[in-house]
Amino acid sequence: MGRLFGTDGVRGIANDKLSCELAFKLGQAGAYVLTSSVHKARILIGRDTRISGDMLESALVAGICSVGAEAVVAGVIPTSGVAFLTRDYGADAGVVISASHNSAEYNGIKFFNADGKKLPDEIEERIESIILDGSETVQLKTGMEVGRRVGALNALAEYKEFLLGTTDTSLRGLKIVLDCAHGAASVVGPRAFQELGATVVPYYNTPDGININDNCGSTHPEKLTQLVTELGADLGLAFDGDADRVIAVDEHGVIVDGDQIMAICAIDLKERGLLKKDTLVCTVMSNLGLDIAMEQHGIRTVKTKVGDRYVLEEMLKSGYNFGGEQSGHIIFLDLSTTGDGILSGIQLASVMMRSGMSLSKLASKVNILPQVLVNARVKDEYKDSILEDELIKARIKELEARFAGKGRMLIRPSGTEPLVRVMIEGPDKKEIGRQAVEMAKLIESRLA
Repeated sequence: MGRLFGTDGVRGIANDKLSCELAFKLGQAGAYVLTSSVHKARILIGRDTRISGDMLESALVAGICSVGAEAVVAGVIPTSGVAFLTRDYGADAGVVISASHNSAEYNGIKFFNADGKKLPDEIEERIESIILDGSETVQLKTGMEVGRRVGALNALAEYKEFLLGTTDTSLRGLKIVLDCAHGAASVVGPRAFQELGATVVPYYNTPDGININDNCGSTHPEKLTQLVTELGADLGLAFDGDADRVIAVDEHGVIVDGDQIMAICAIDLKERGLLKKDTLVCTVMSNLGLDIAMEQHGIRTVKTKVGDRYVLEEMLKSGYNFGGEQSGHIIFLDLSTTGDGILSGIQLASVMMRSGMSLSKLASKVNILPQVLVNARVKDEYKDSILEDELIKARIKELEARFAGKGRMLIRPSGTEPLVRVMIEGPDKKEIGRQAVEMAKLIESRLA
């Protein structure tokens, strides 16, 4: 993990860790690294609905223009929309201002290359080194050579048309409740599903700058579960702030997570002869139940580090076309270069319509083992040294011996927050919950 960049860009509390000064420098260094071979580069910028978005956008644009590049500003748009439009516009790079699922006080900056793909570690490290070490001199433009800011007035409409083109299956007759997290999906999400024929009931789609992800969205789908049953809907979909992930709810109000969505879509792709090498790429956080279900359907699972960027890297390296994360970042590589919650929701709804099966019936193909995730709050500078502590290592070894192949534990530092995540899977939810809490307390006592 880098000094600035985590698993999904640079992230921190707006105007604190993520200051205007840092946004300006990221604009300069990012534009220099990603467009240095281009005479008059164009960089596309999008953001979510956070109150700090305007401020950070202005600083980022200033940095980009200071090295002579043109800043093409798309306004509020999902992360995946920036990835798509970067390619569609022939831009030299794309930037998203968003802290994804984090609360409103946070914000973040993440880059895409000209192909709409997240940057590899070595490119992020080069940008970091320019900012923190002055390893390269960024040549600033002066006078009439500076760049300009222009608006991408039709960006959202063009992204919506792209979404509509990802399926040839009508959603007519399907009633869908959408939790837009007061984020970037608030406008385009309901419109896309409506134009595909579904009856859409949107919720949490009135952003005010500070309500993004506030007890709603993919990390808080509890209200959605109630709404789906109360309204008699066939499907509920919850996005996060930048709409790059999705969690579903079936007709009975039961949550269907990213692992289950991936299983449903992987089986559908295989049956249609569209799953390359009959392989699903997922992360180490995916449930053991997913592996078992995929094996039963003749599908191999390949595991990566946490982060959809690493899923994408493995897909590109090995020639796979489908993968994602339990959290709901799902990549249909034949359609998009990054996780896209709205697109994934469209594909899931399309499977329901083609199969004539309810979501609960489709999800029953995967027997998810009980899983508990507990966060241990630690000092940010200590979180990467978790496995160097002898007491913690001994406790991990003890628990793994107890599981005896019927469960597992994963401990990893958060890529975006001062947290260590303790994940345990096993047959007894109460017992693994107790074990996870105890482990988190031990970690906090050693690293806080």
